[in-house]
Amino acid sequence: MNEEVQLYLDMANDSMKHAEAHLEESLVHIRAGKANIRILDAVRVNYYGSSVPISNVATITTPDARTIAIQPWEKSMIKEIEKAIINSEVGIMPDNNGEMIRLSIPPLTEERRKALAKQVRTEGEDARISVRNARRDAIDAIKKLVKDGLPEDVGKDAEEDAQKMHDKHIRRIDEILLAKEKEIMTV
Repeated sequence: MNEEVQLYLDMANDSMKHAEAHLEESLVHIRAGKANIRILDAVRVNYYGSSVPISNVATITTPDARTIAIQPWEKSMIKEIEKAIINSEVGIMPDNNGEMIRLSIPPLTEERRKALAKQVRTEGEDARISVRNARRDAIDAIKKLVKDGLPEDVGKDAEEDAQKMHDKHIRRIDEILLAKEKEIMTV
């Protein structure tokens, strides 16, 4: 296969993989009623003048399905961590016992579950659009190469490869969405 054609197909595949990875990253931050330490990824604390993630100053664990435990490495950080969580968009009030901070994850209401499932579908549609755009860009570039002298059968084969790549990534996105929706809707 022509090197230029392969380059366009590789670029499309990279874009599709990126869309898939972005979707997975976005979905991790959607709270599904179970304790997940990733909901604290965006929370930053002031540590000796620097803004750092909580994981840089404490051990974060999930002792059970509804609790996140934060054990600061320095006792003086408890108030800082508590303040950062309260001021964040996590939406859970921390429980500080002087030794560690606990976050109790409330069970989701049916209404909230449906809203989160809708948000998941929206994220999924954005990923599908990115995959379709990558396919379209590759096919457009290949058609331009055919116009500029690339044999038509090579162009058609490359377009088929782009379509197969698209189908594979769309299937993977659908699997990711199905798993996340199941996680959210499971009480």
